[in-house]
Amino acid sequence: MTKHLFDQALELQAAGSDRPDTWLGTTSPAYWNMVGPFGGSTAATALQAVMQHPALLGEPIALTVNYASATAEGPFSITATPVRTNRSTQHWVLSLNQPNAKGEDVAVMTATAMTALRRETWQVNDMPMPDVPAPKDVERARLAGAMEWLNRYDMRFVRGGIPRKWDGADKLSPDSLTQLWVRDDVPRPLDFASITAMADVFYPRVWLRRPLHVPAGTVSMTVYLHASAAQLQQAGTGYVLAQARGQAFRHGFFDQSAQLWDESGTLLVTSHQLVYFKE
Repeated sequence: MTKHLFDQALELQAAGSDRPDTWLGTTSPAYWNMVGPFGGSTAATALQAVMQHPALLGEPIALTVNYASATAEGPFSITATPVRTNRSTQHWVLSLNQPNAKGEDVAVMTATAMTALRRETWQVNDMPMPDVPAPKDVERARLAGAMEWLNRYDMRFVRGGIPRKWDGADKLSPDSLTQLWVRDDVPRPLDFASITAMADVFYPRVWLRRPLHVPAGTVSMTVYLHASAAQLQQAGTGYVLAQARGQAFRHGFFDQSAQLWDESGTLLVTSHQLVYFKE
């Protein structure tokens, strides 16, 4: 059976016994964005390097990715080093490298991650899922002709869809809130890598708050993985409700806070990112 395109994009091969923390991969045209791979797929690749490391302890809890530059088309290496392992937590430092124009091996992405052994404790969703229409009652967004990675997702905007008119700086929207149902297309069971990628499915909040089509791109993203592997398995191939809102737009940067719930209302992931925009 043919592998899902997402799994193909995340394929990593061990670099060899002389580089025990390093894996080799190649960018996927199926997840191409404007000038490089979709940032969510790059974050998922970083997590994949941790997940397949033989020294892994537990499950991923947190991942912070810093996009130093756009990843170029073609091969790359990614190093995931467990820098500290405690009794129940483990801390990682990662780097995704490619040769530059001079042939020098340089970092295009750096990251840190934490994994841990989860324990059964008291739990509650302190941020309940918003009351929104079911996925079947929301029309799928038609994004044909846009960036290739958008074709990999079934997106259904409840509110805050991509502006239909770019009215400019004098047409401010009341807020930058977007809510949408999303899942892989072709449907694929949720796991840590796919939910990490989905935490980055939002278009730039600055385009919604002020519908002016300025260049923008994520420079840093942190994903907190609240769900266990078992909870993700329970969500299966269902939709995820993804919500994002900007909080401050200033000096060429804005931040974004996001939450993702499964259809049953379980909060799976929260995310924060910093985005650059150019005037």
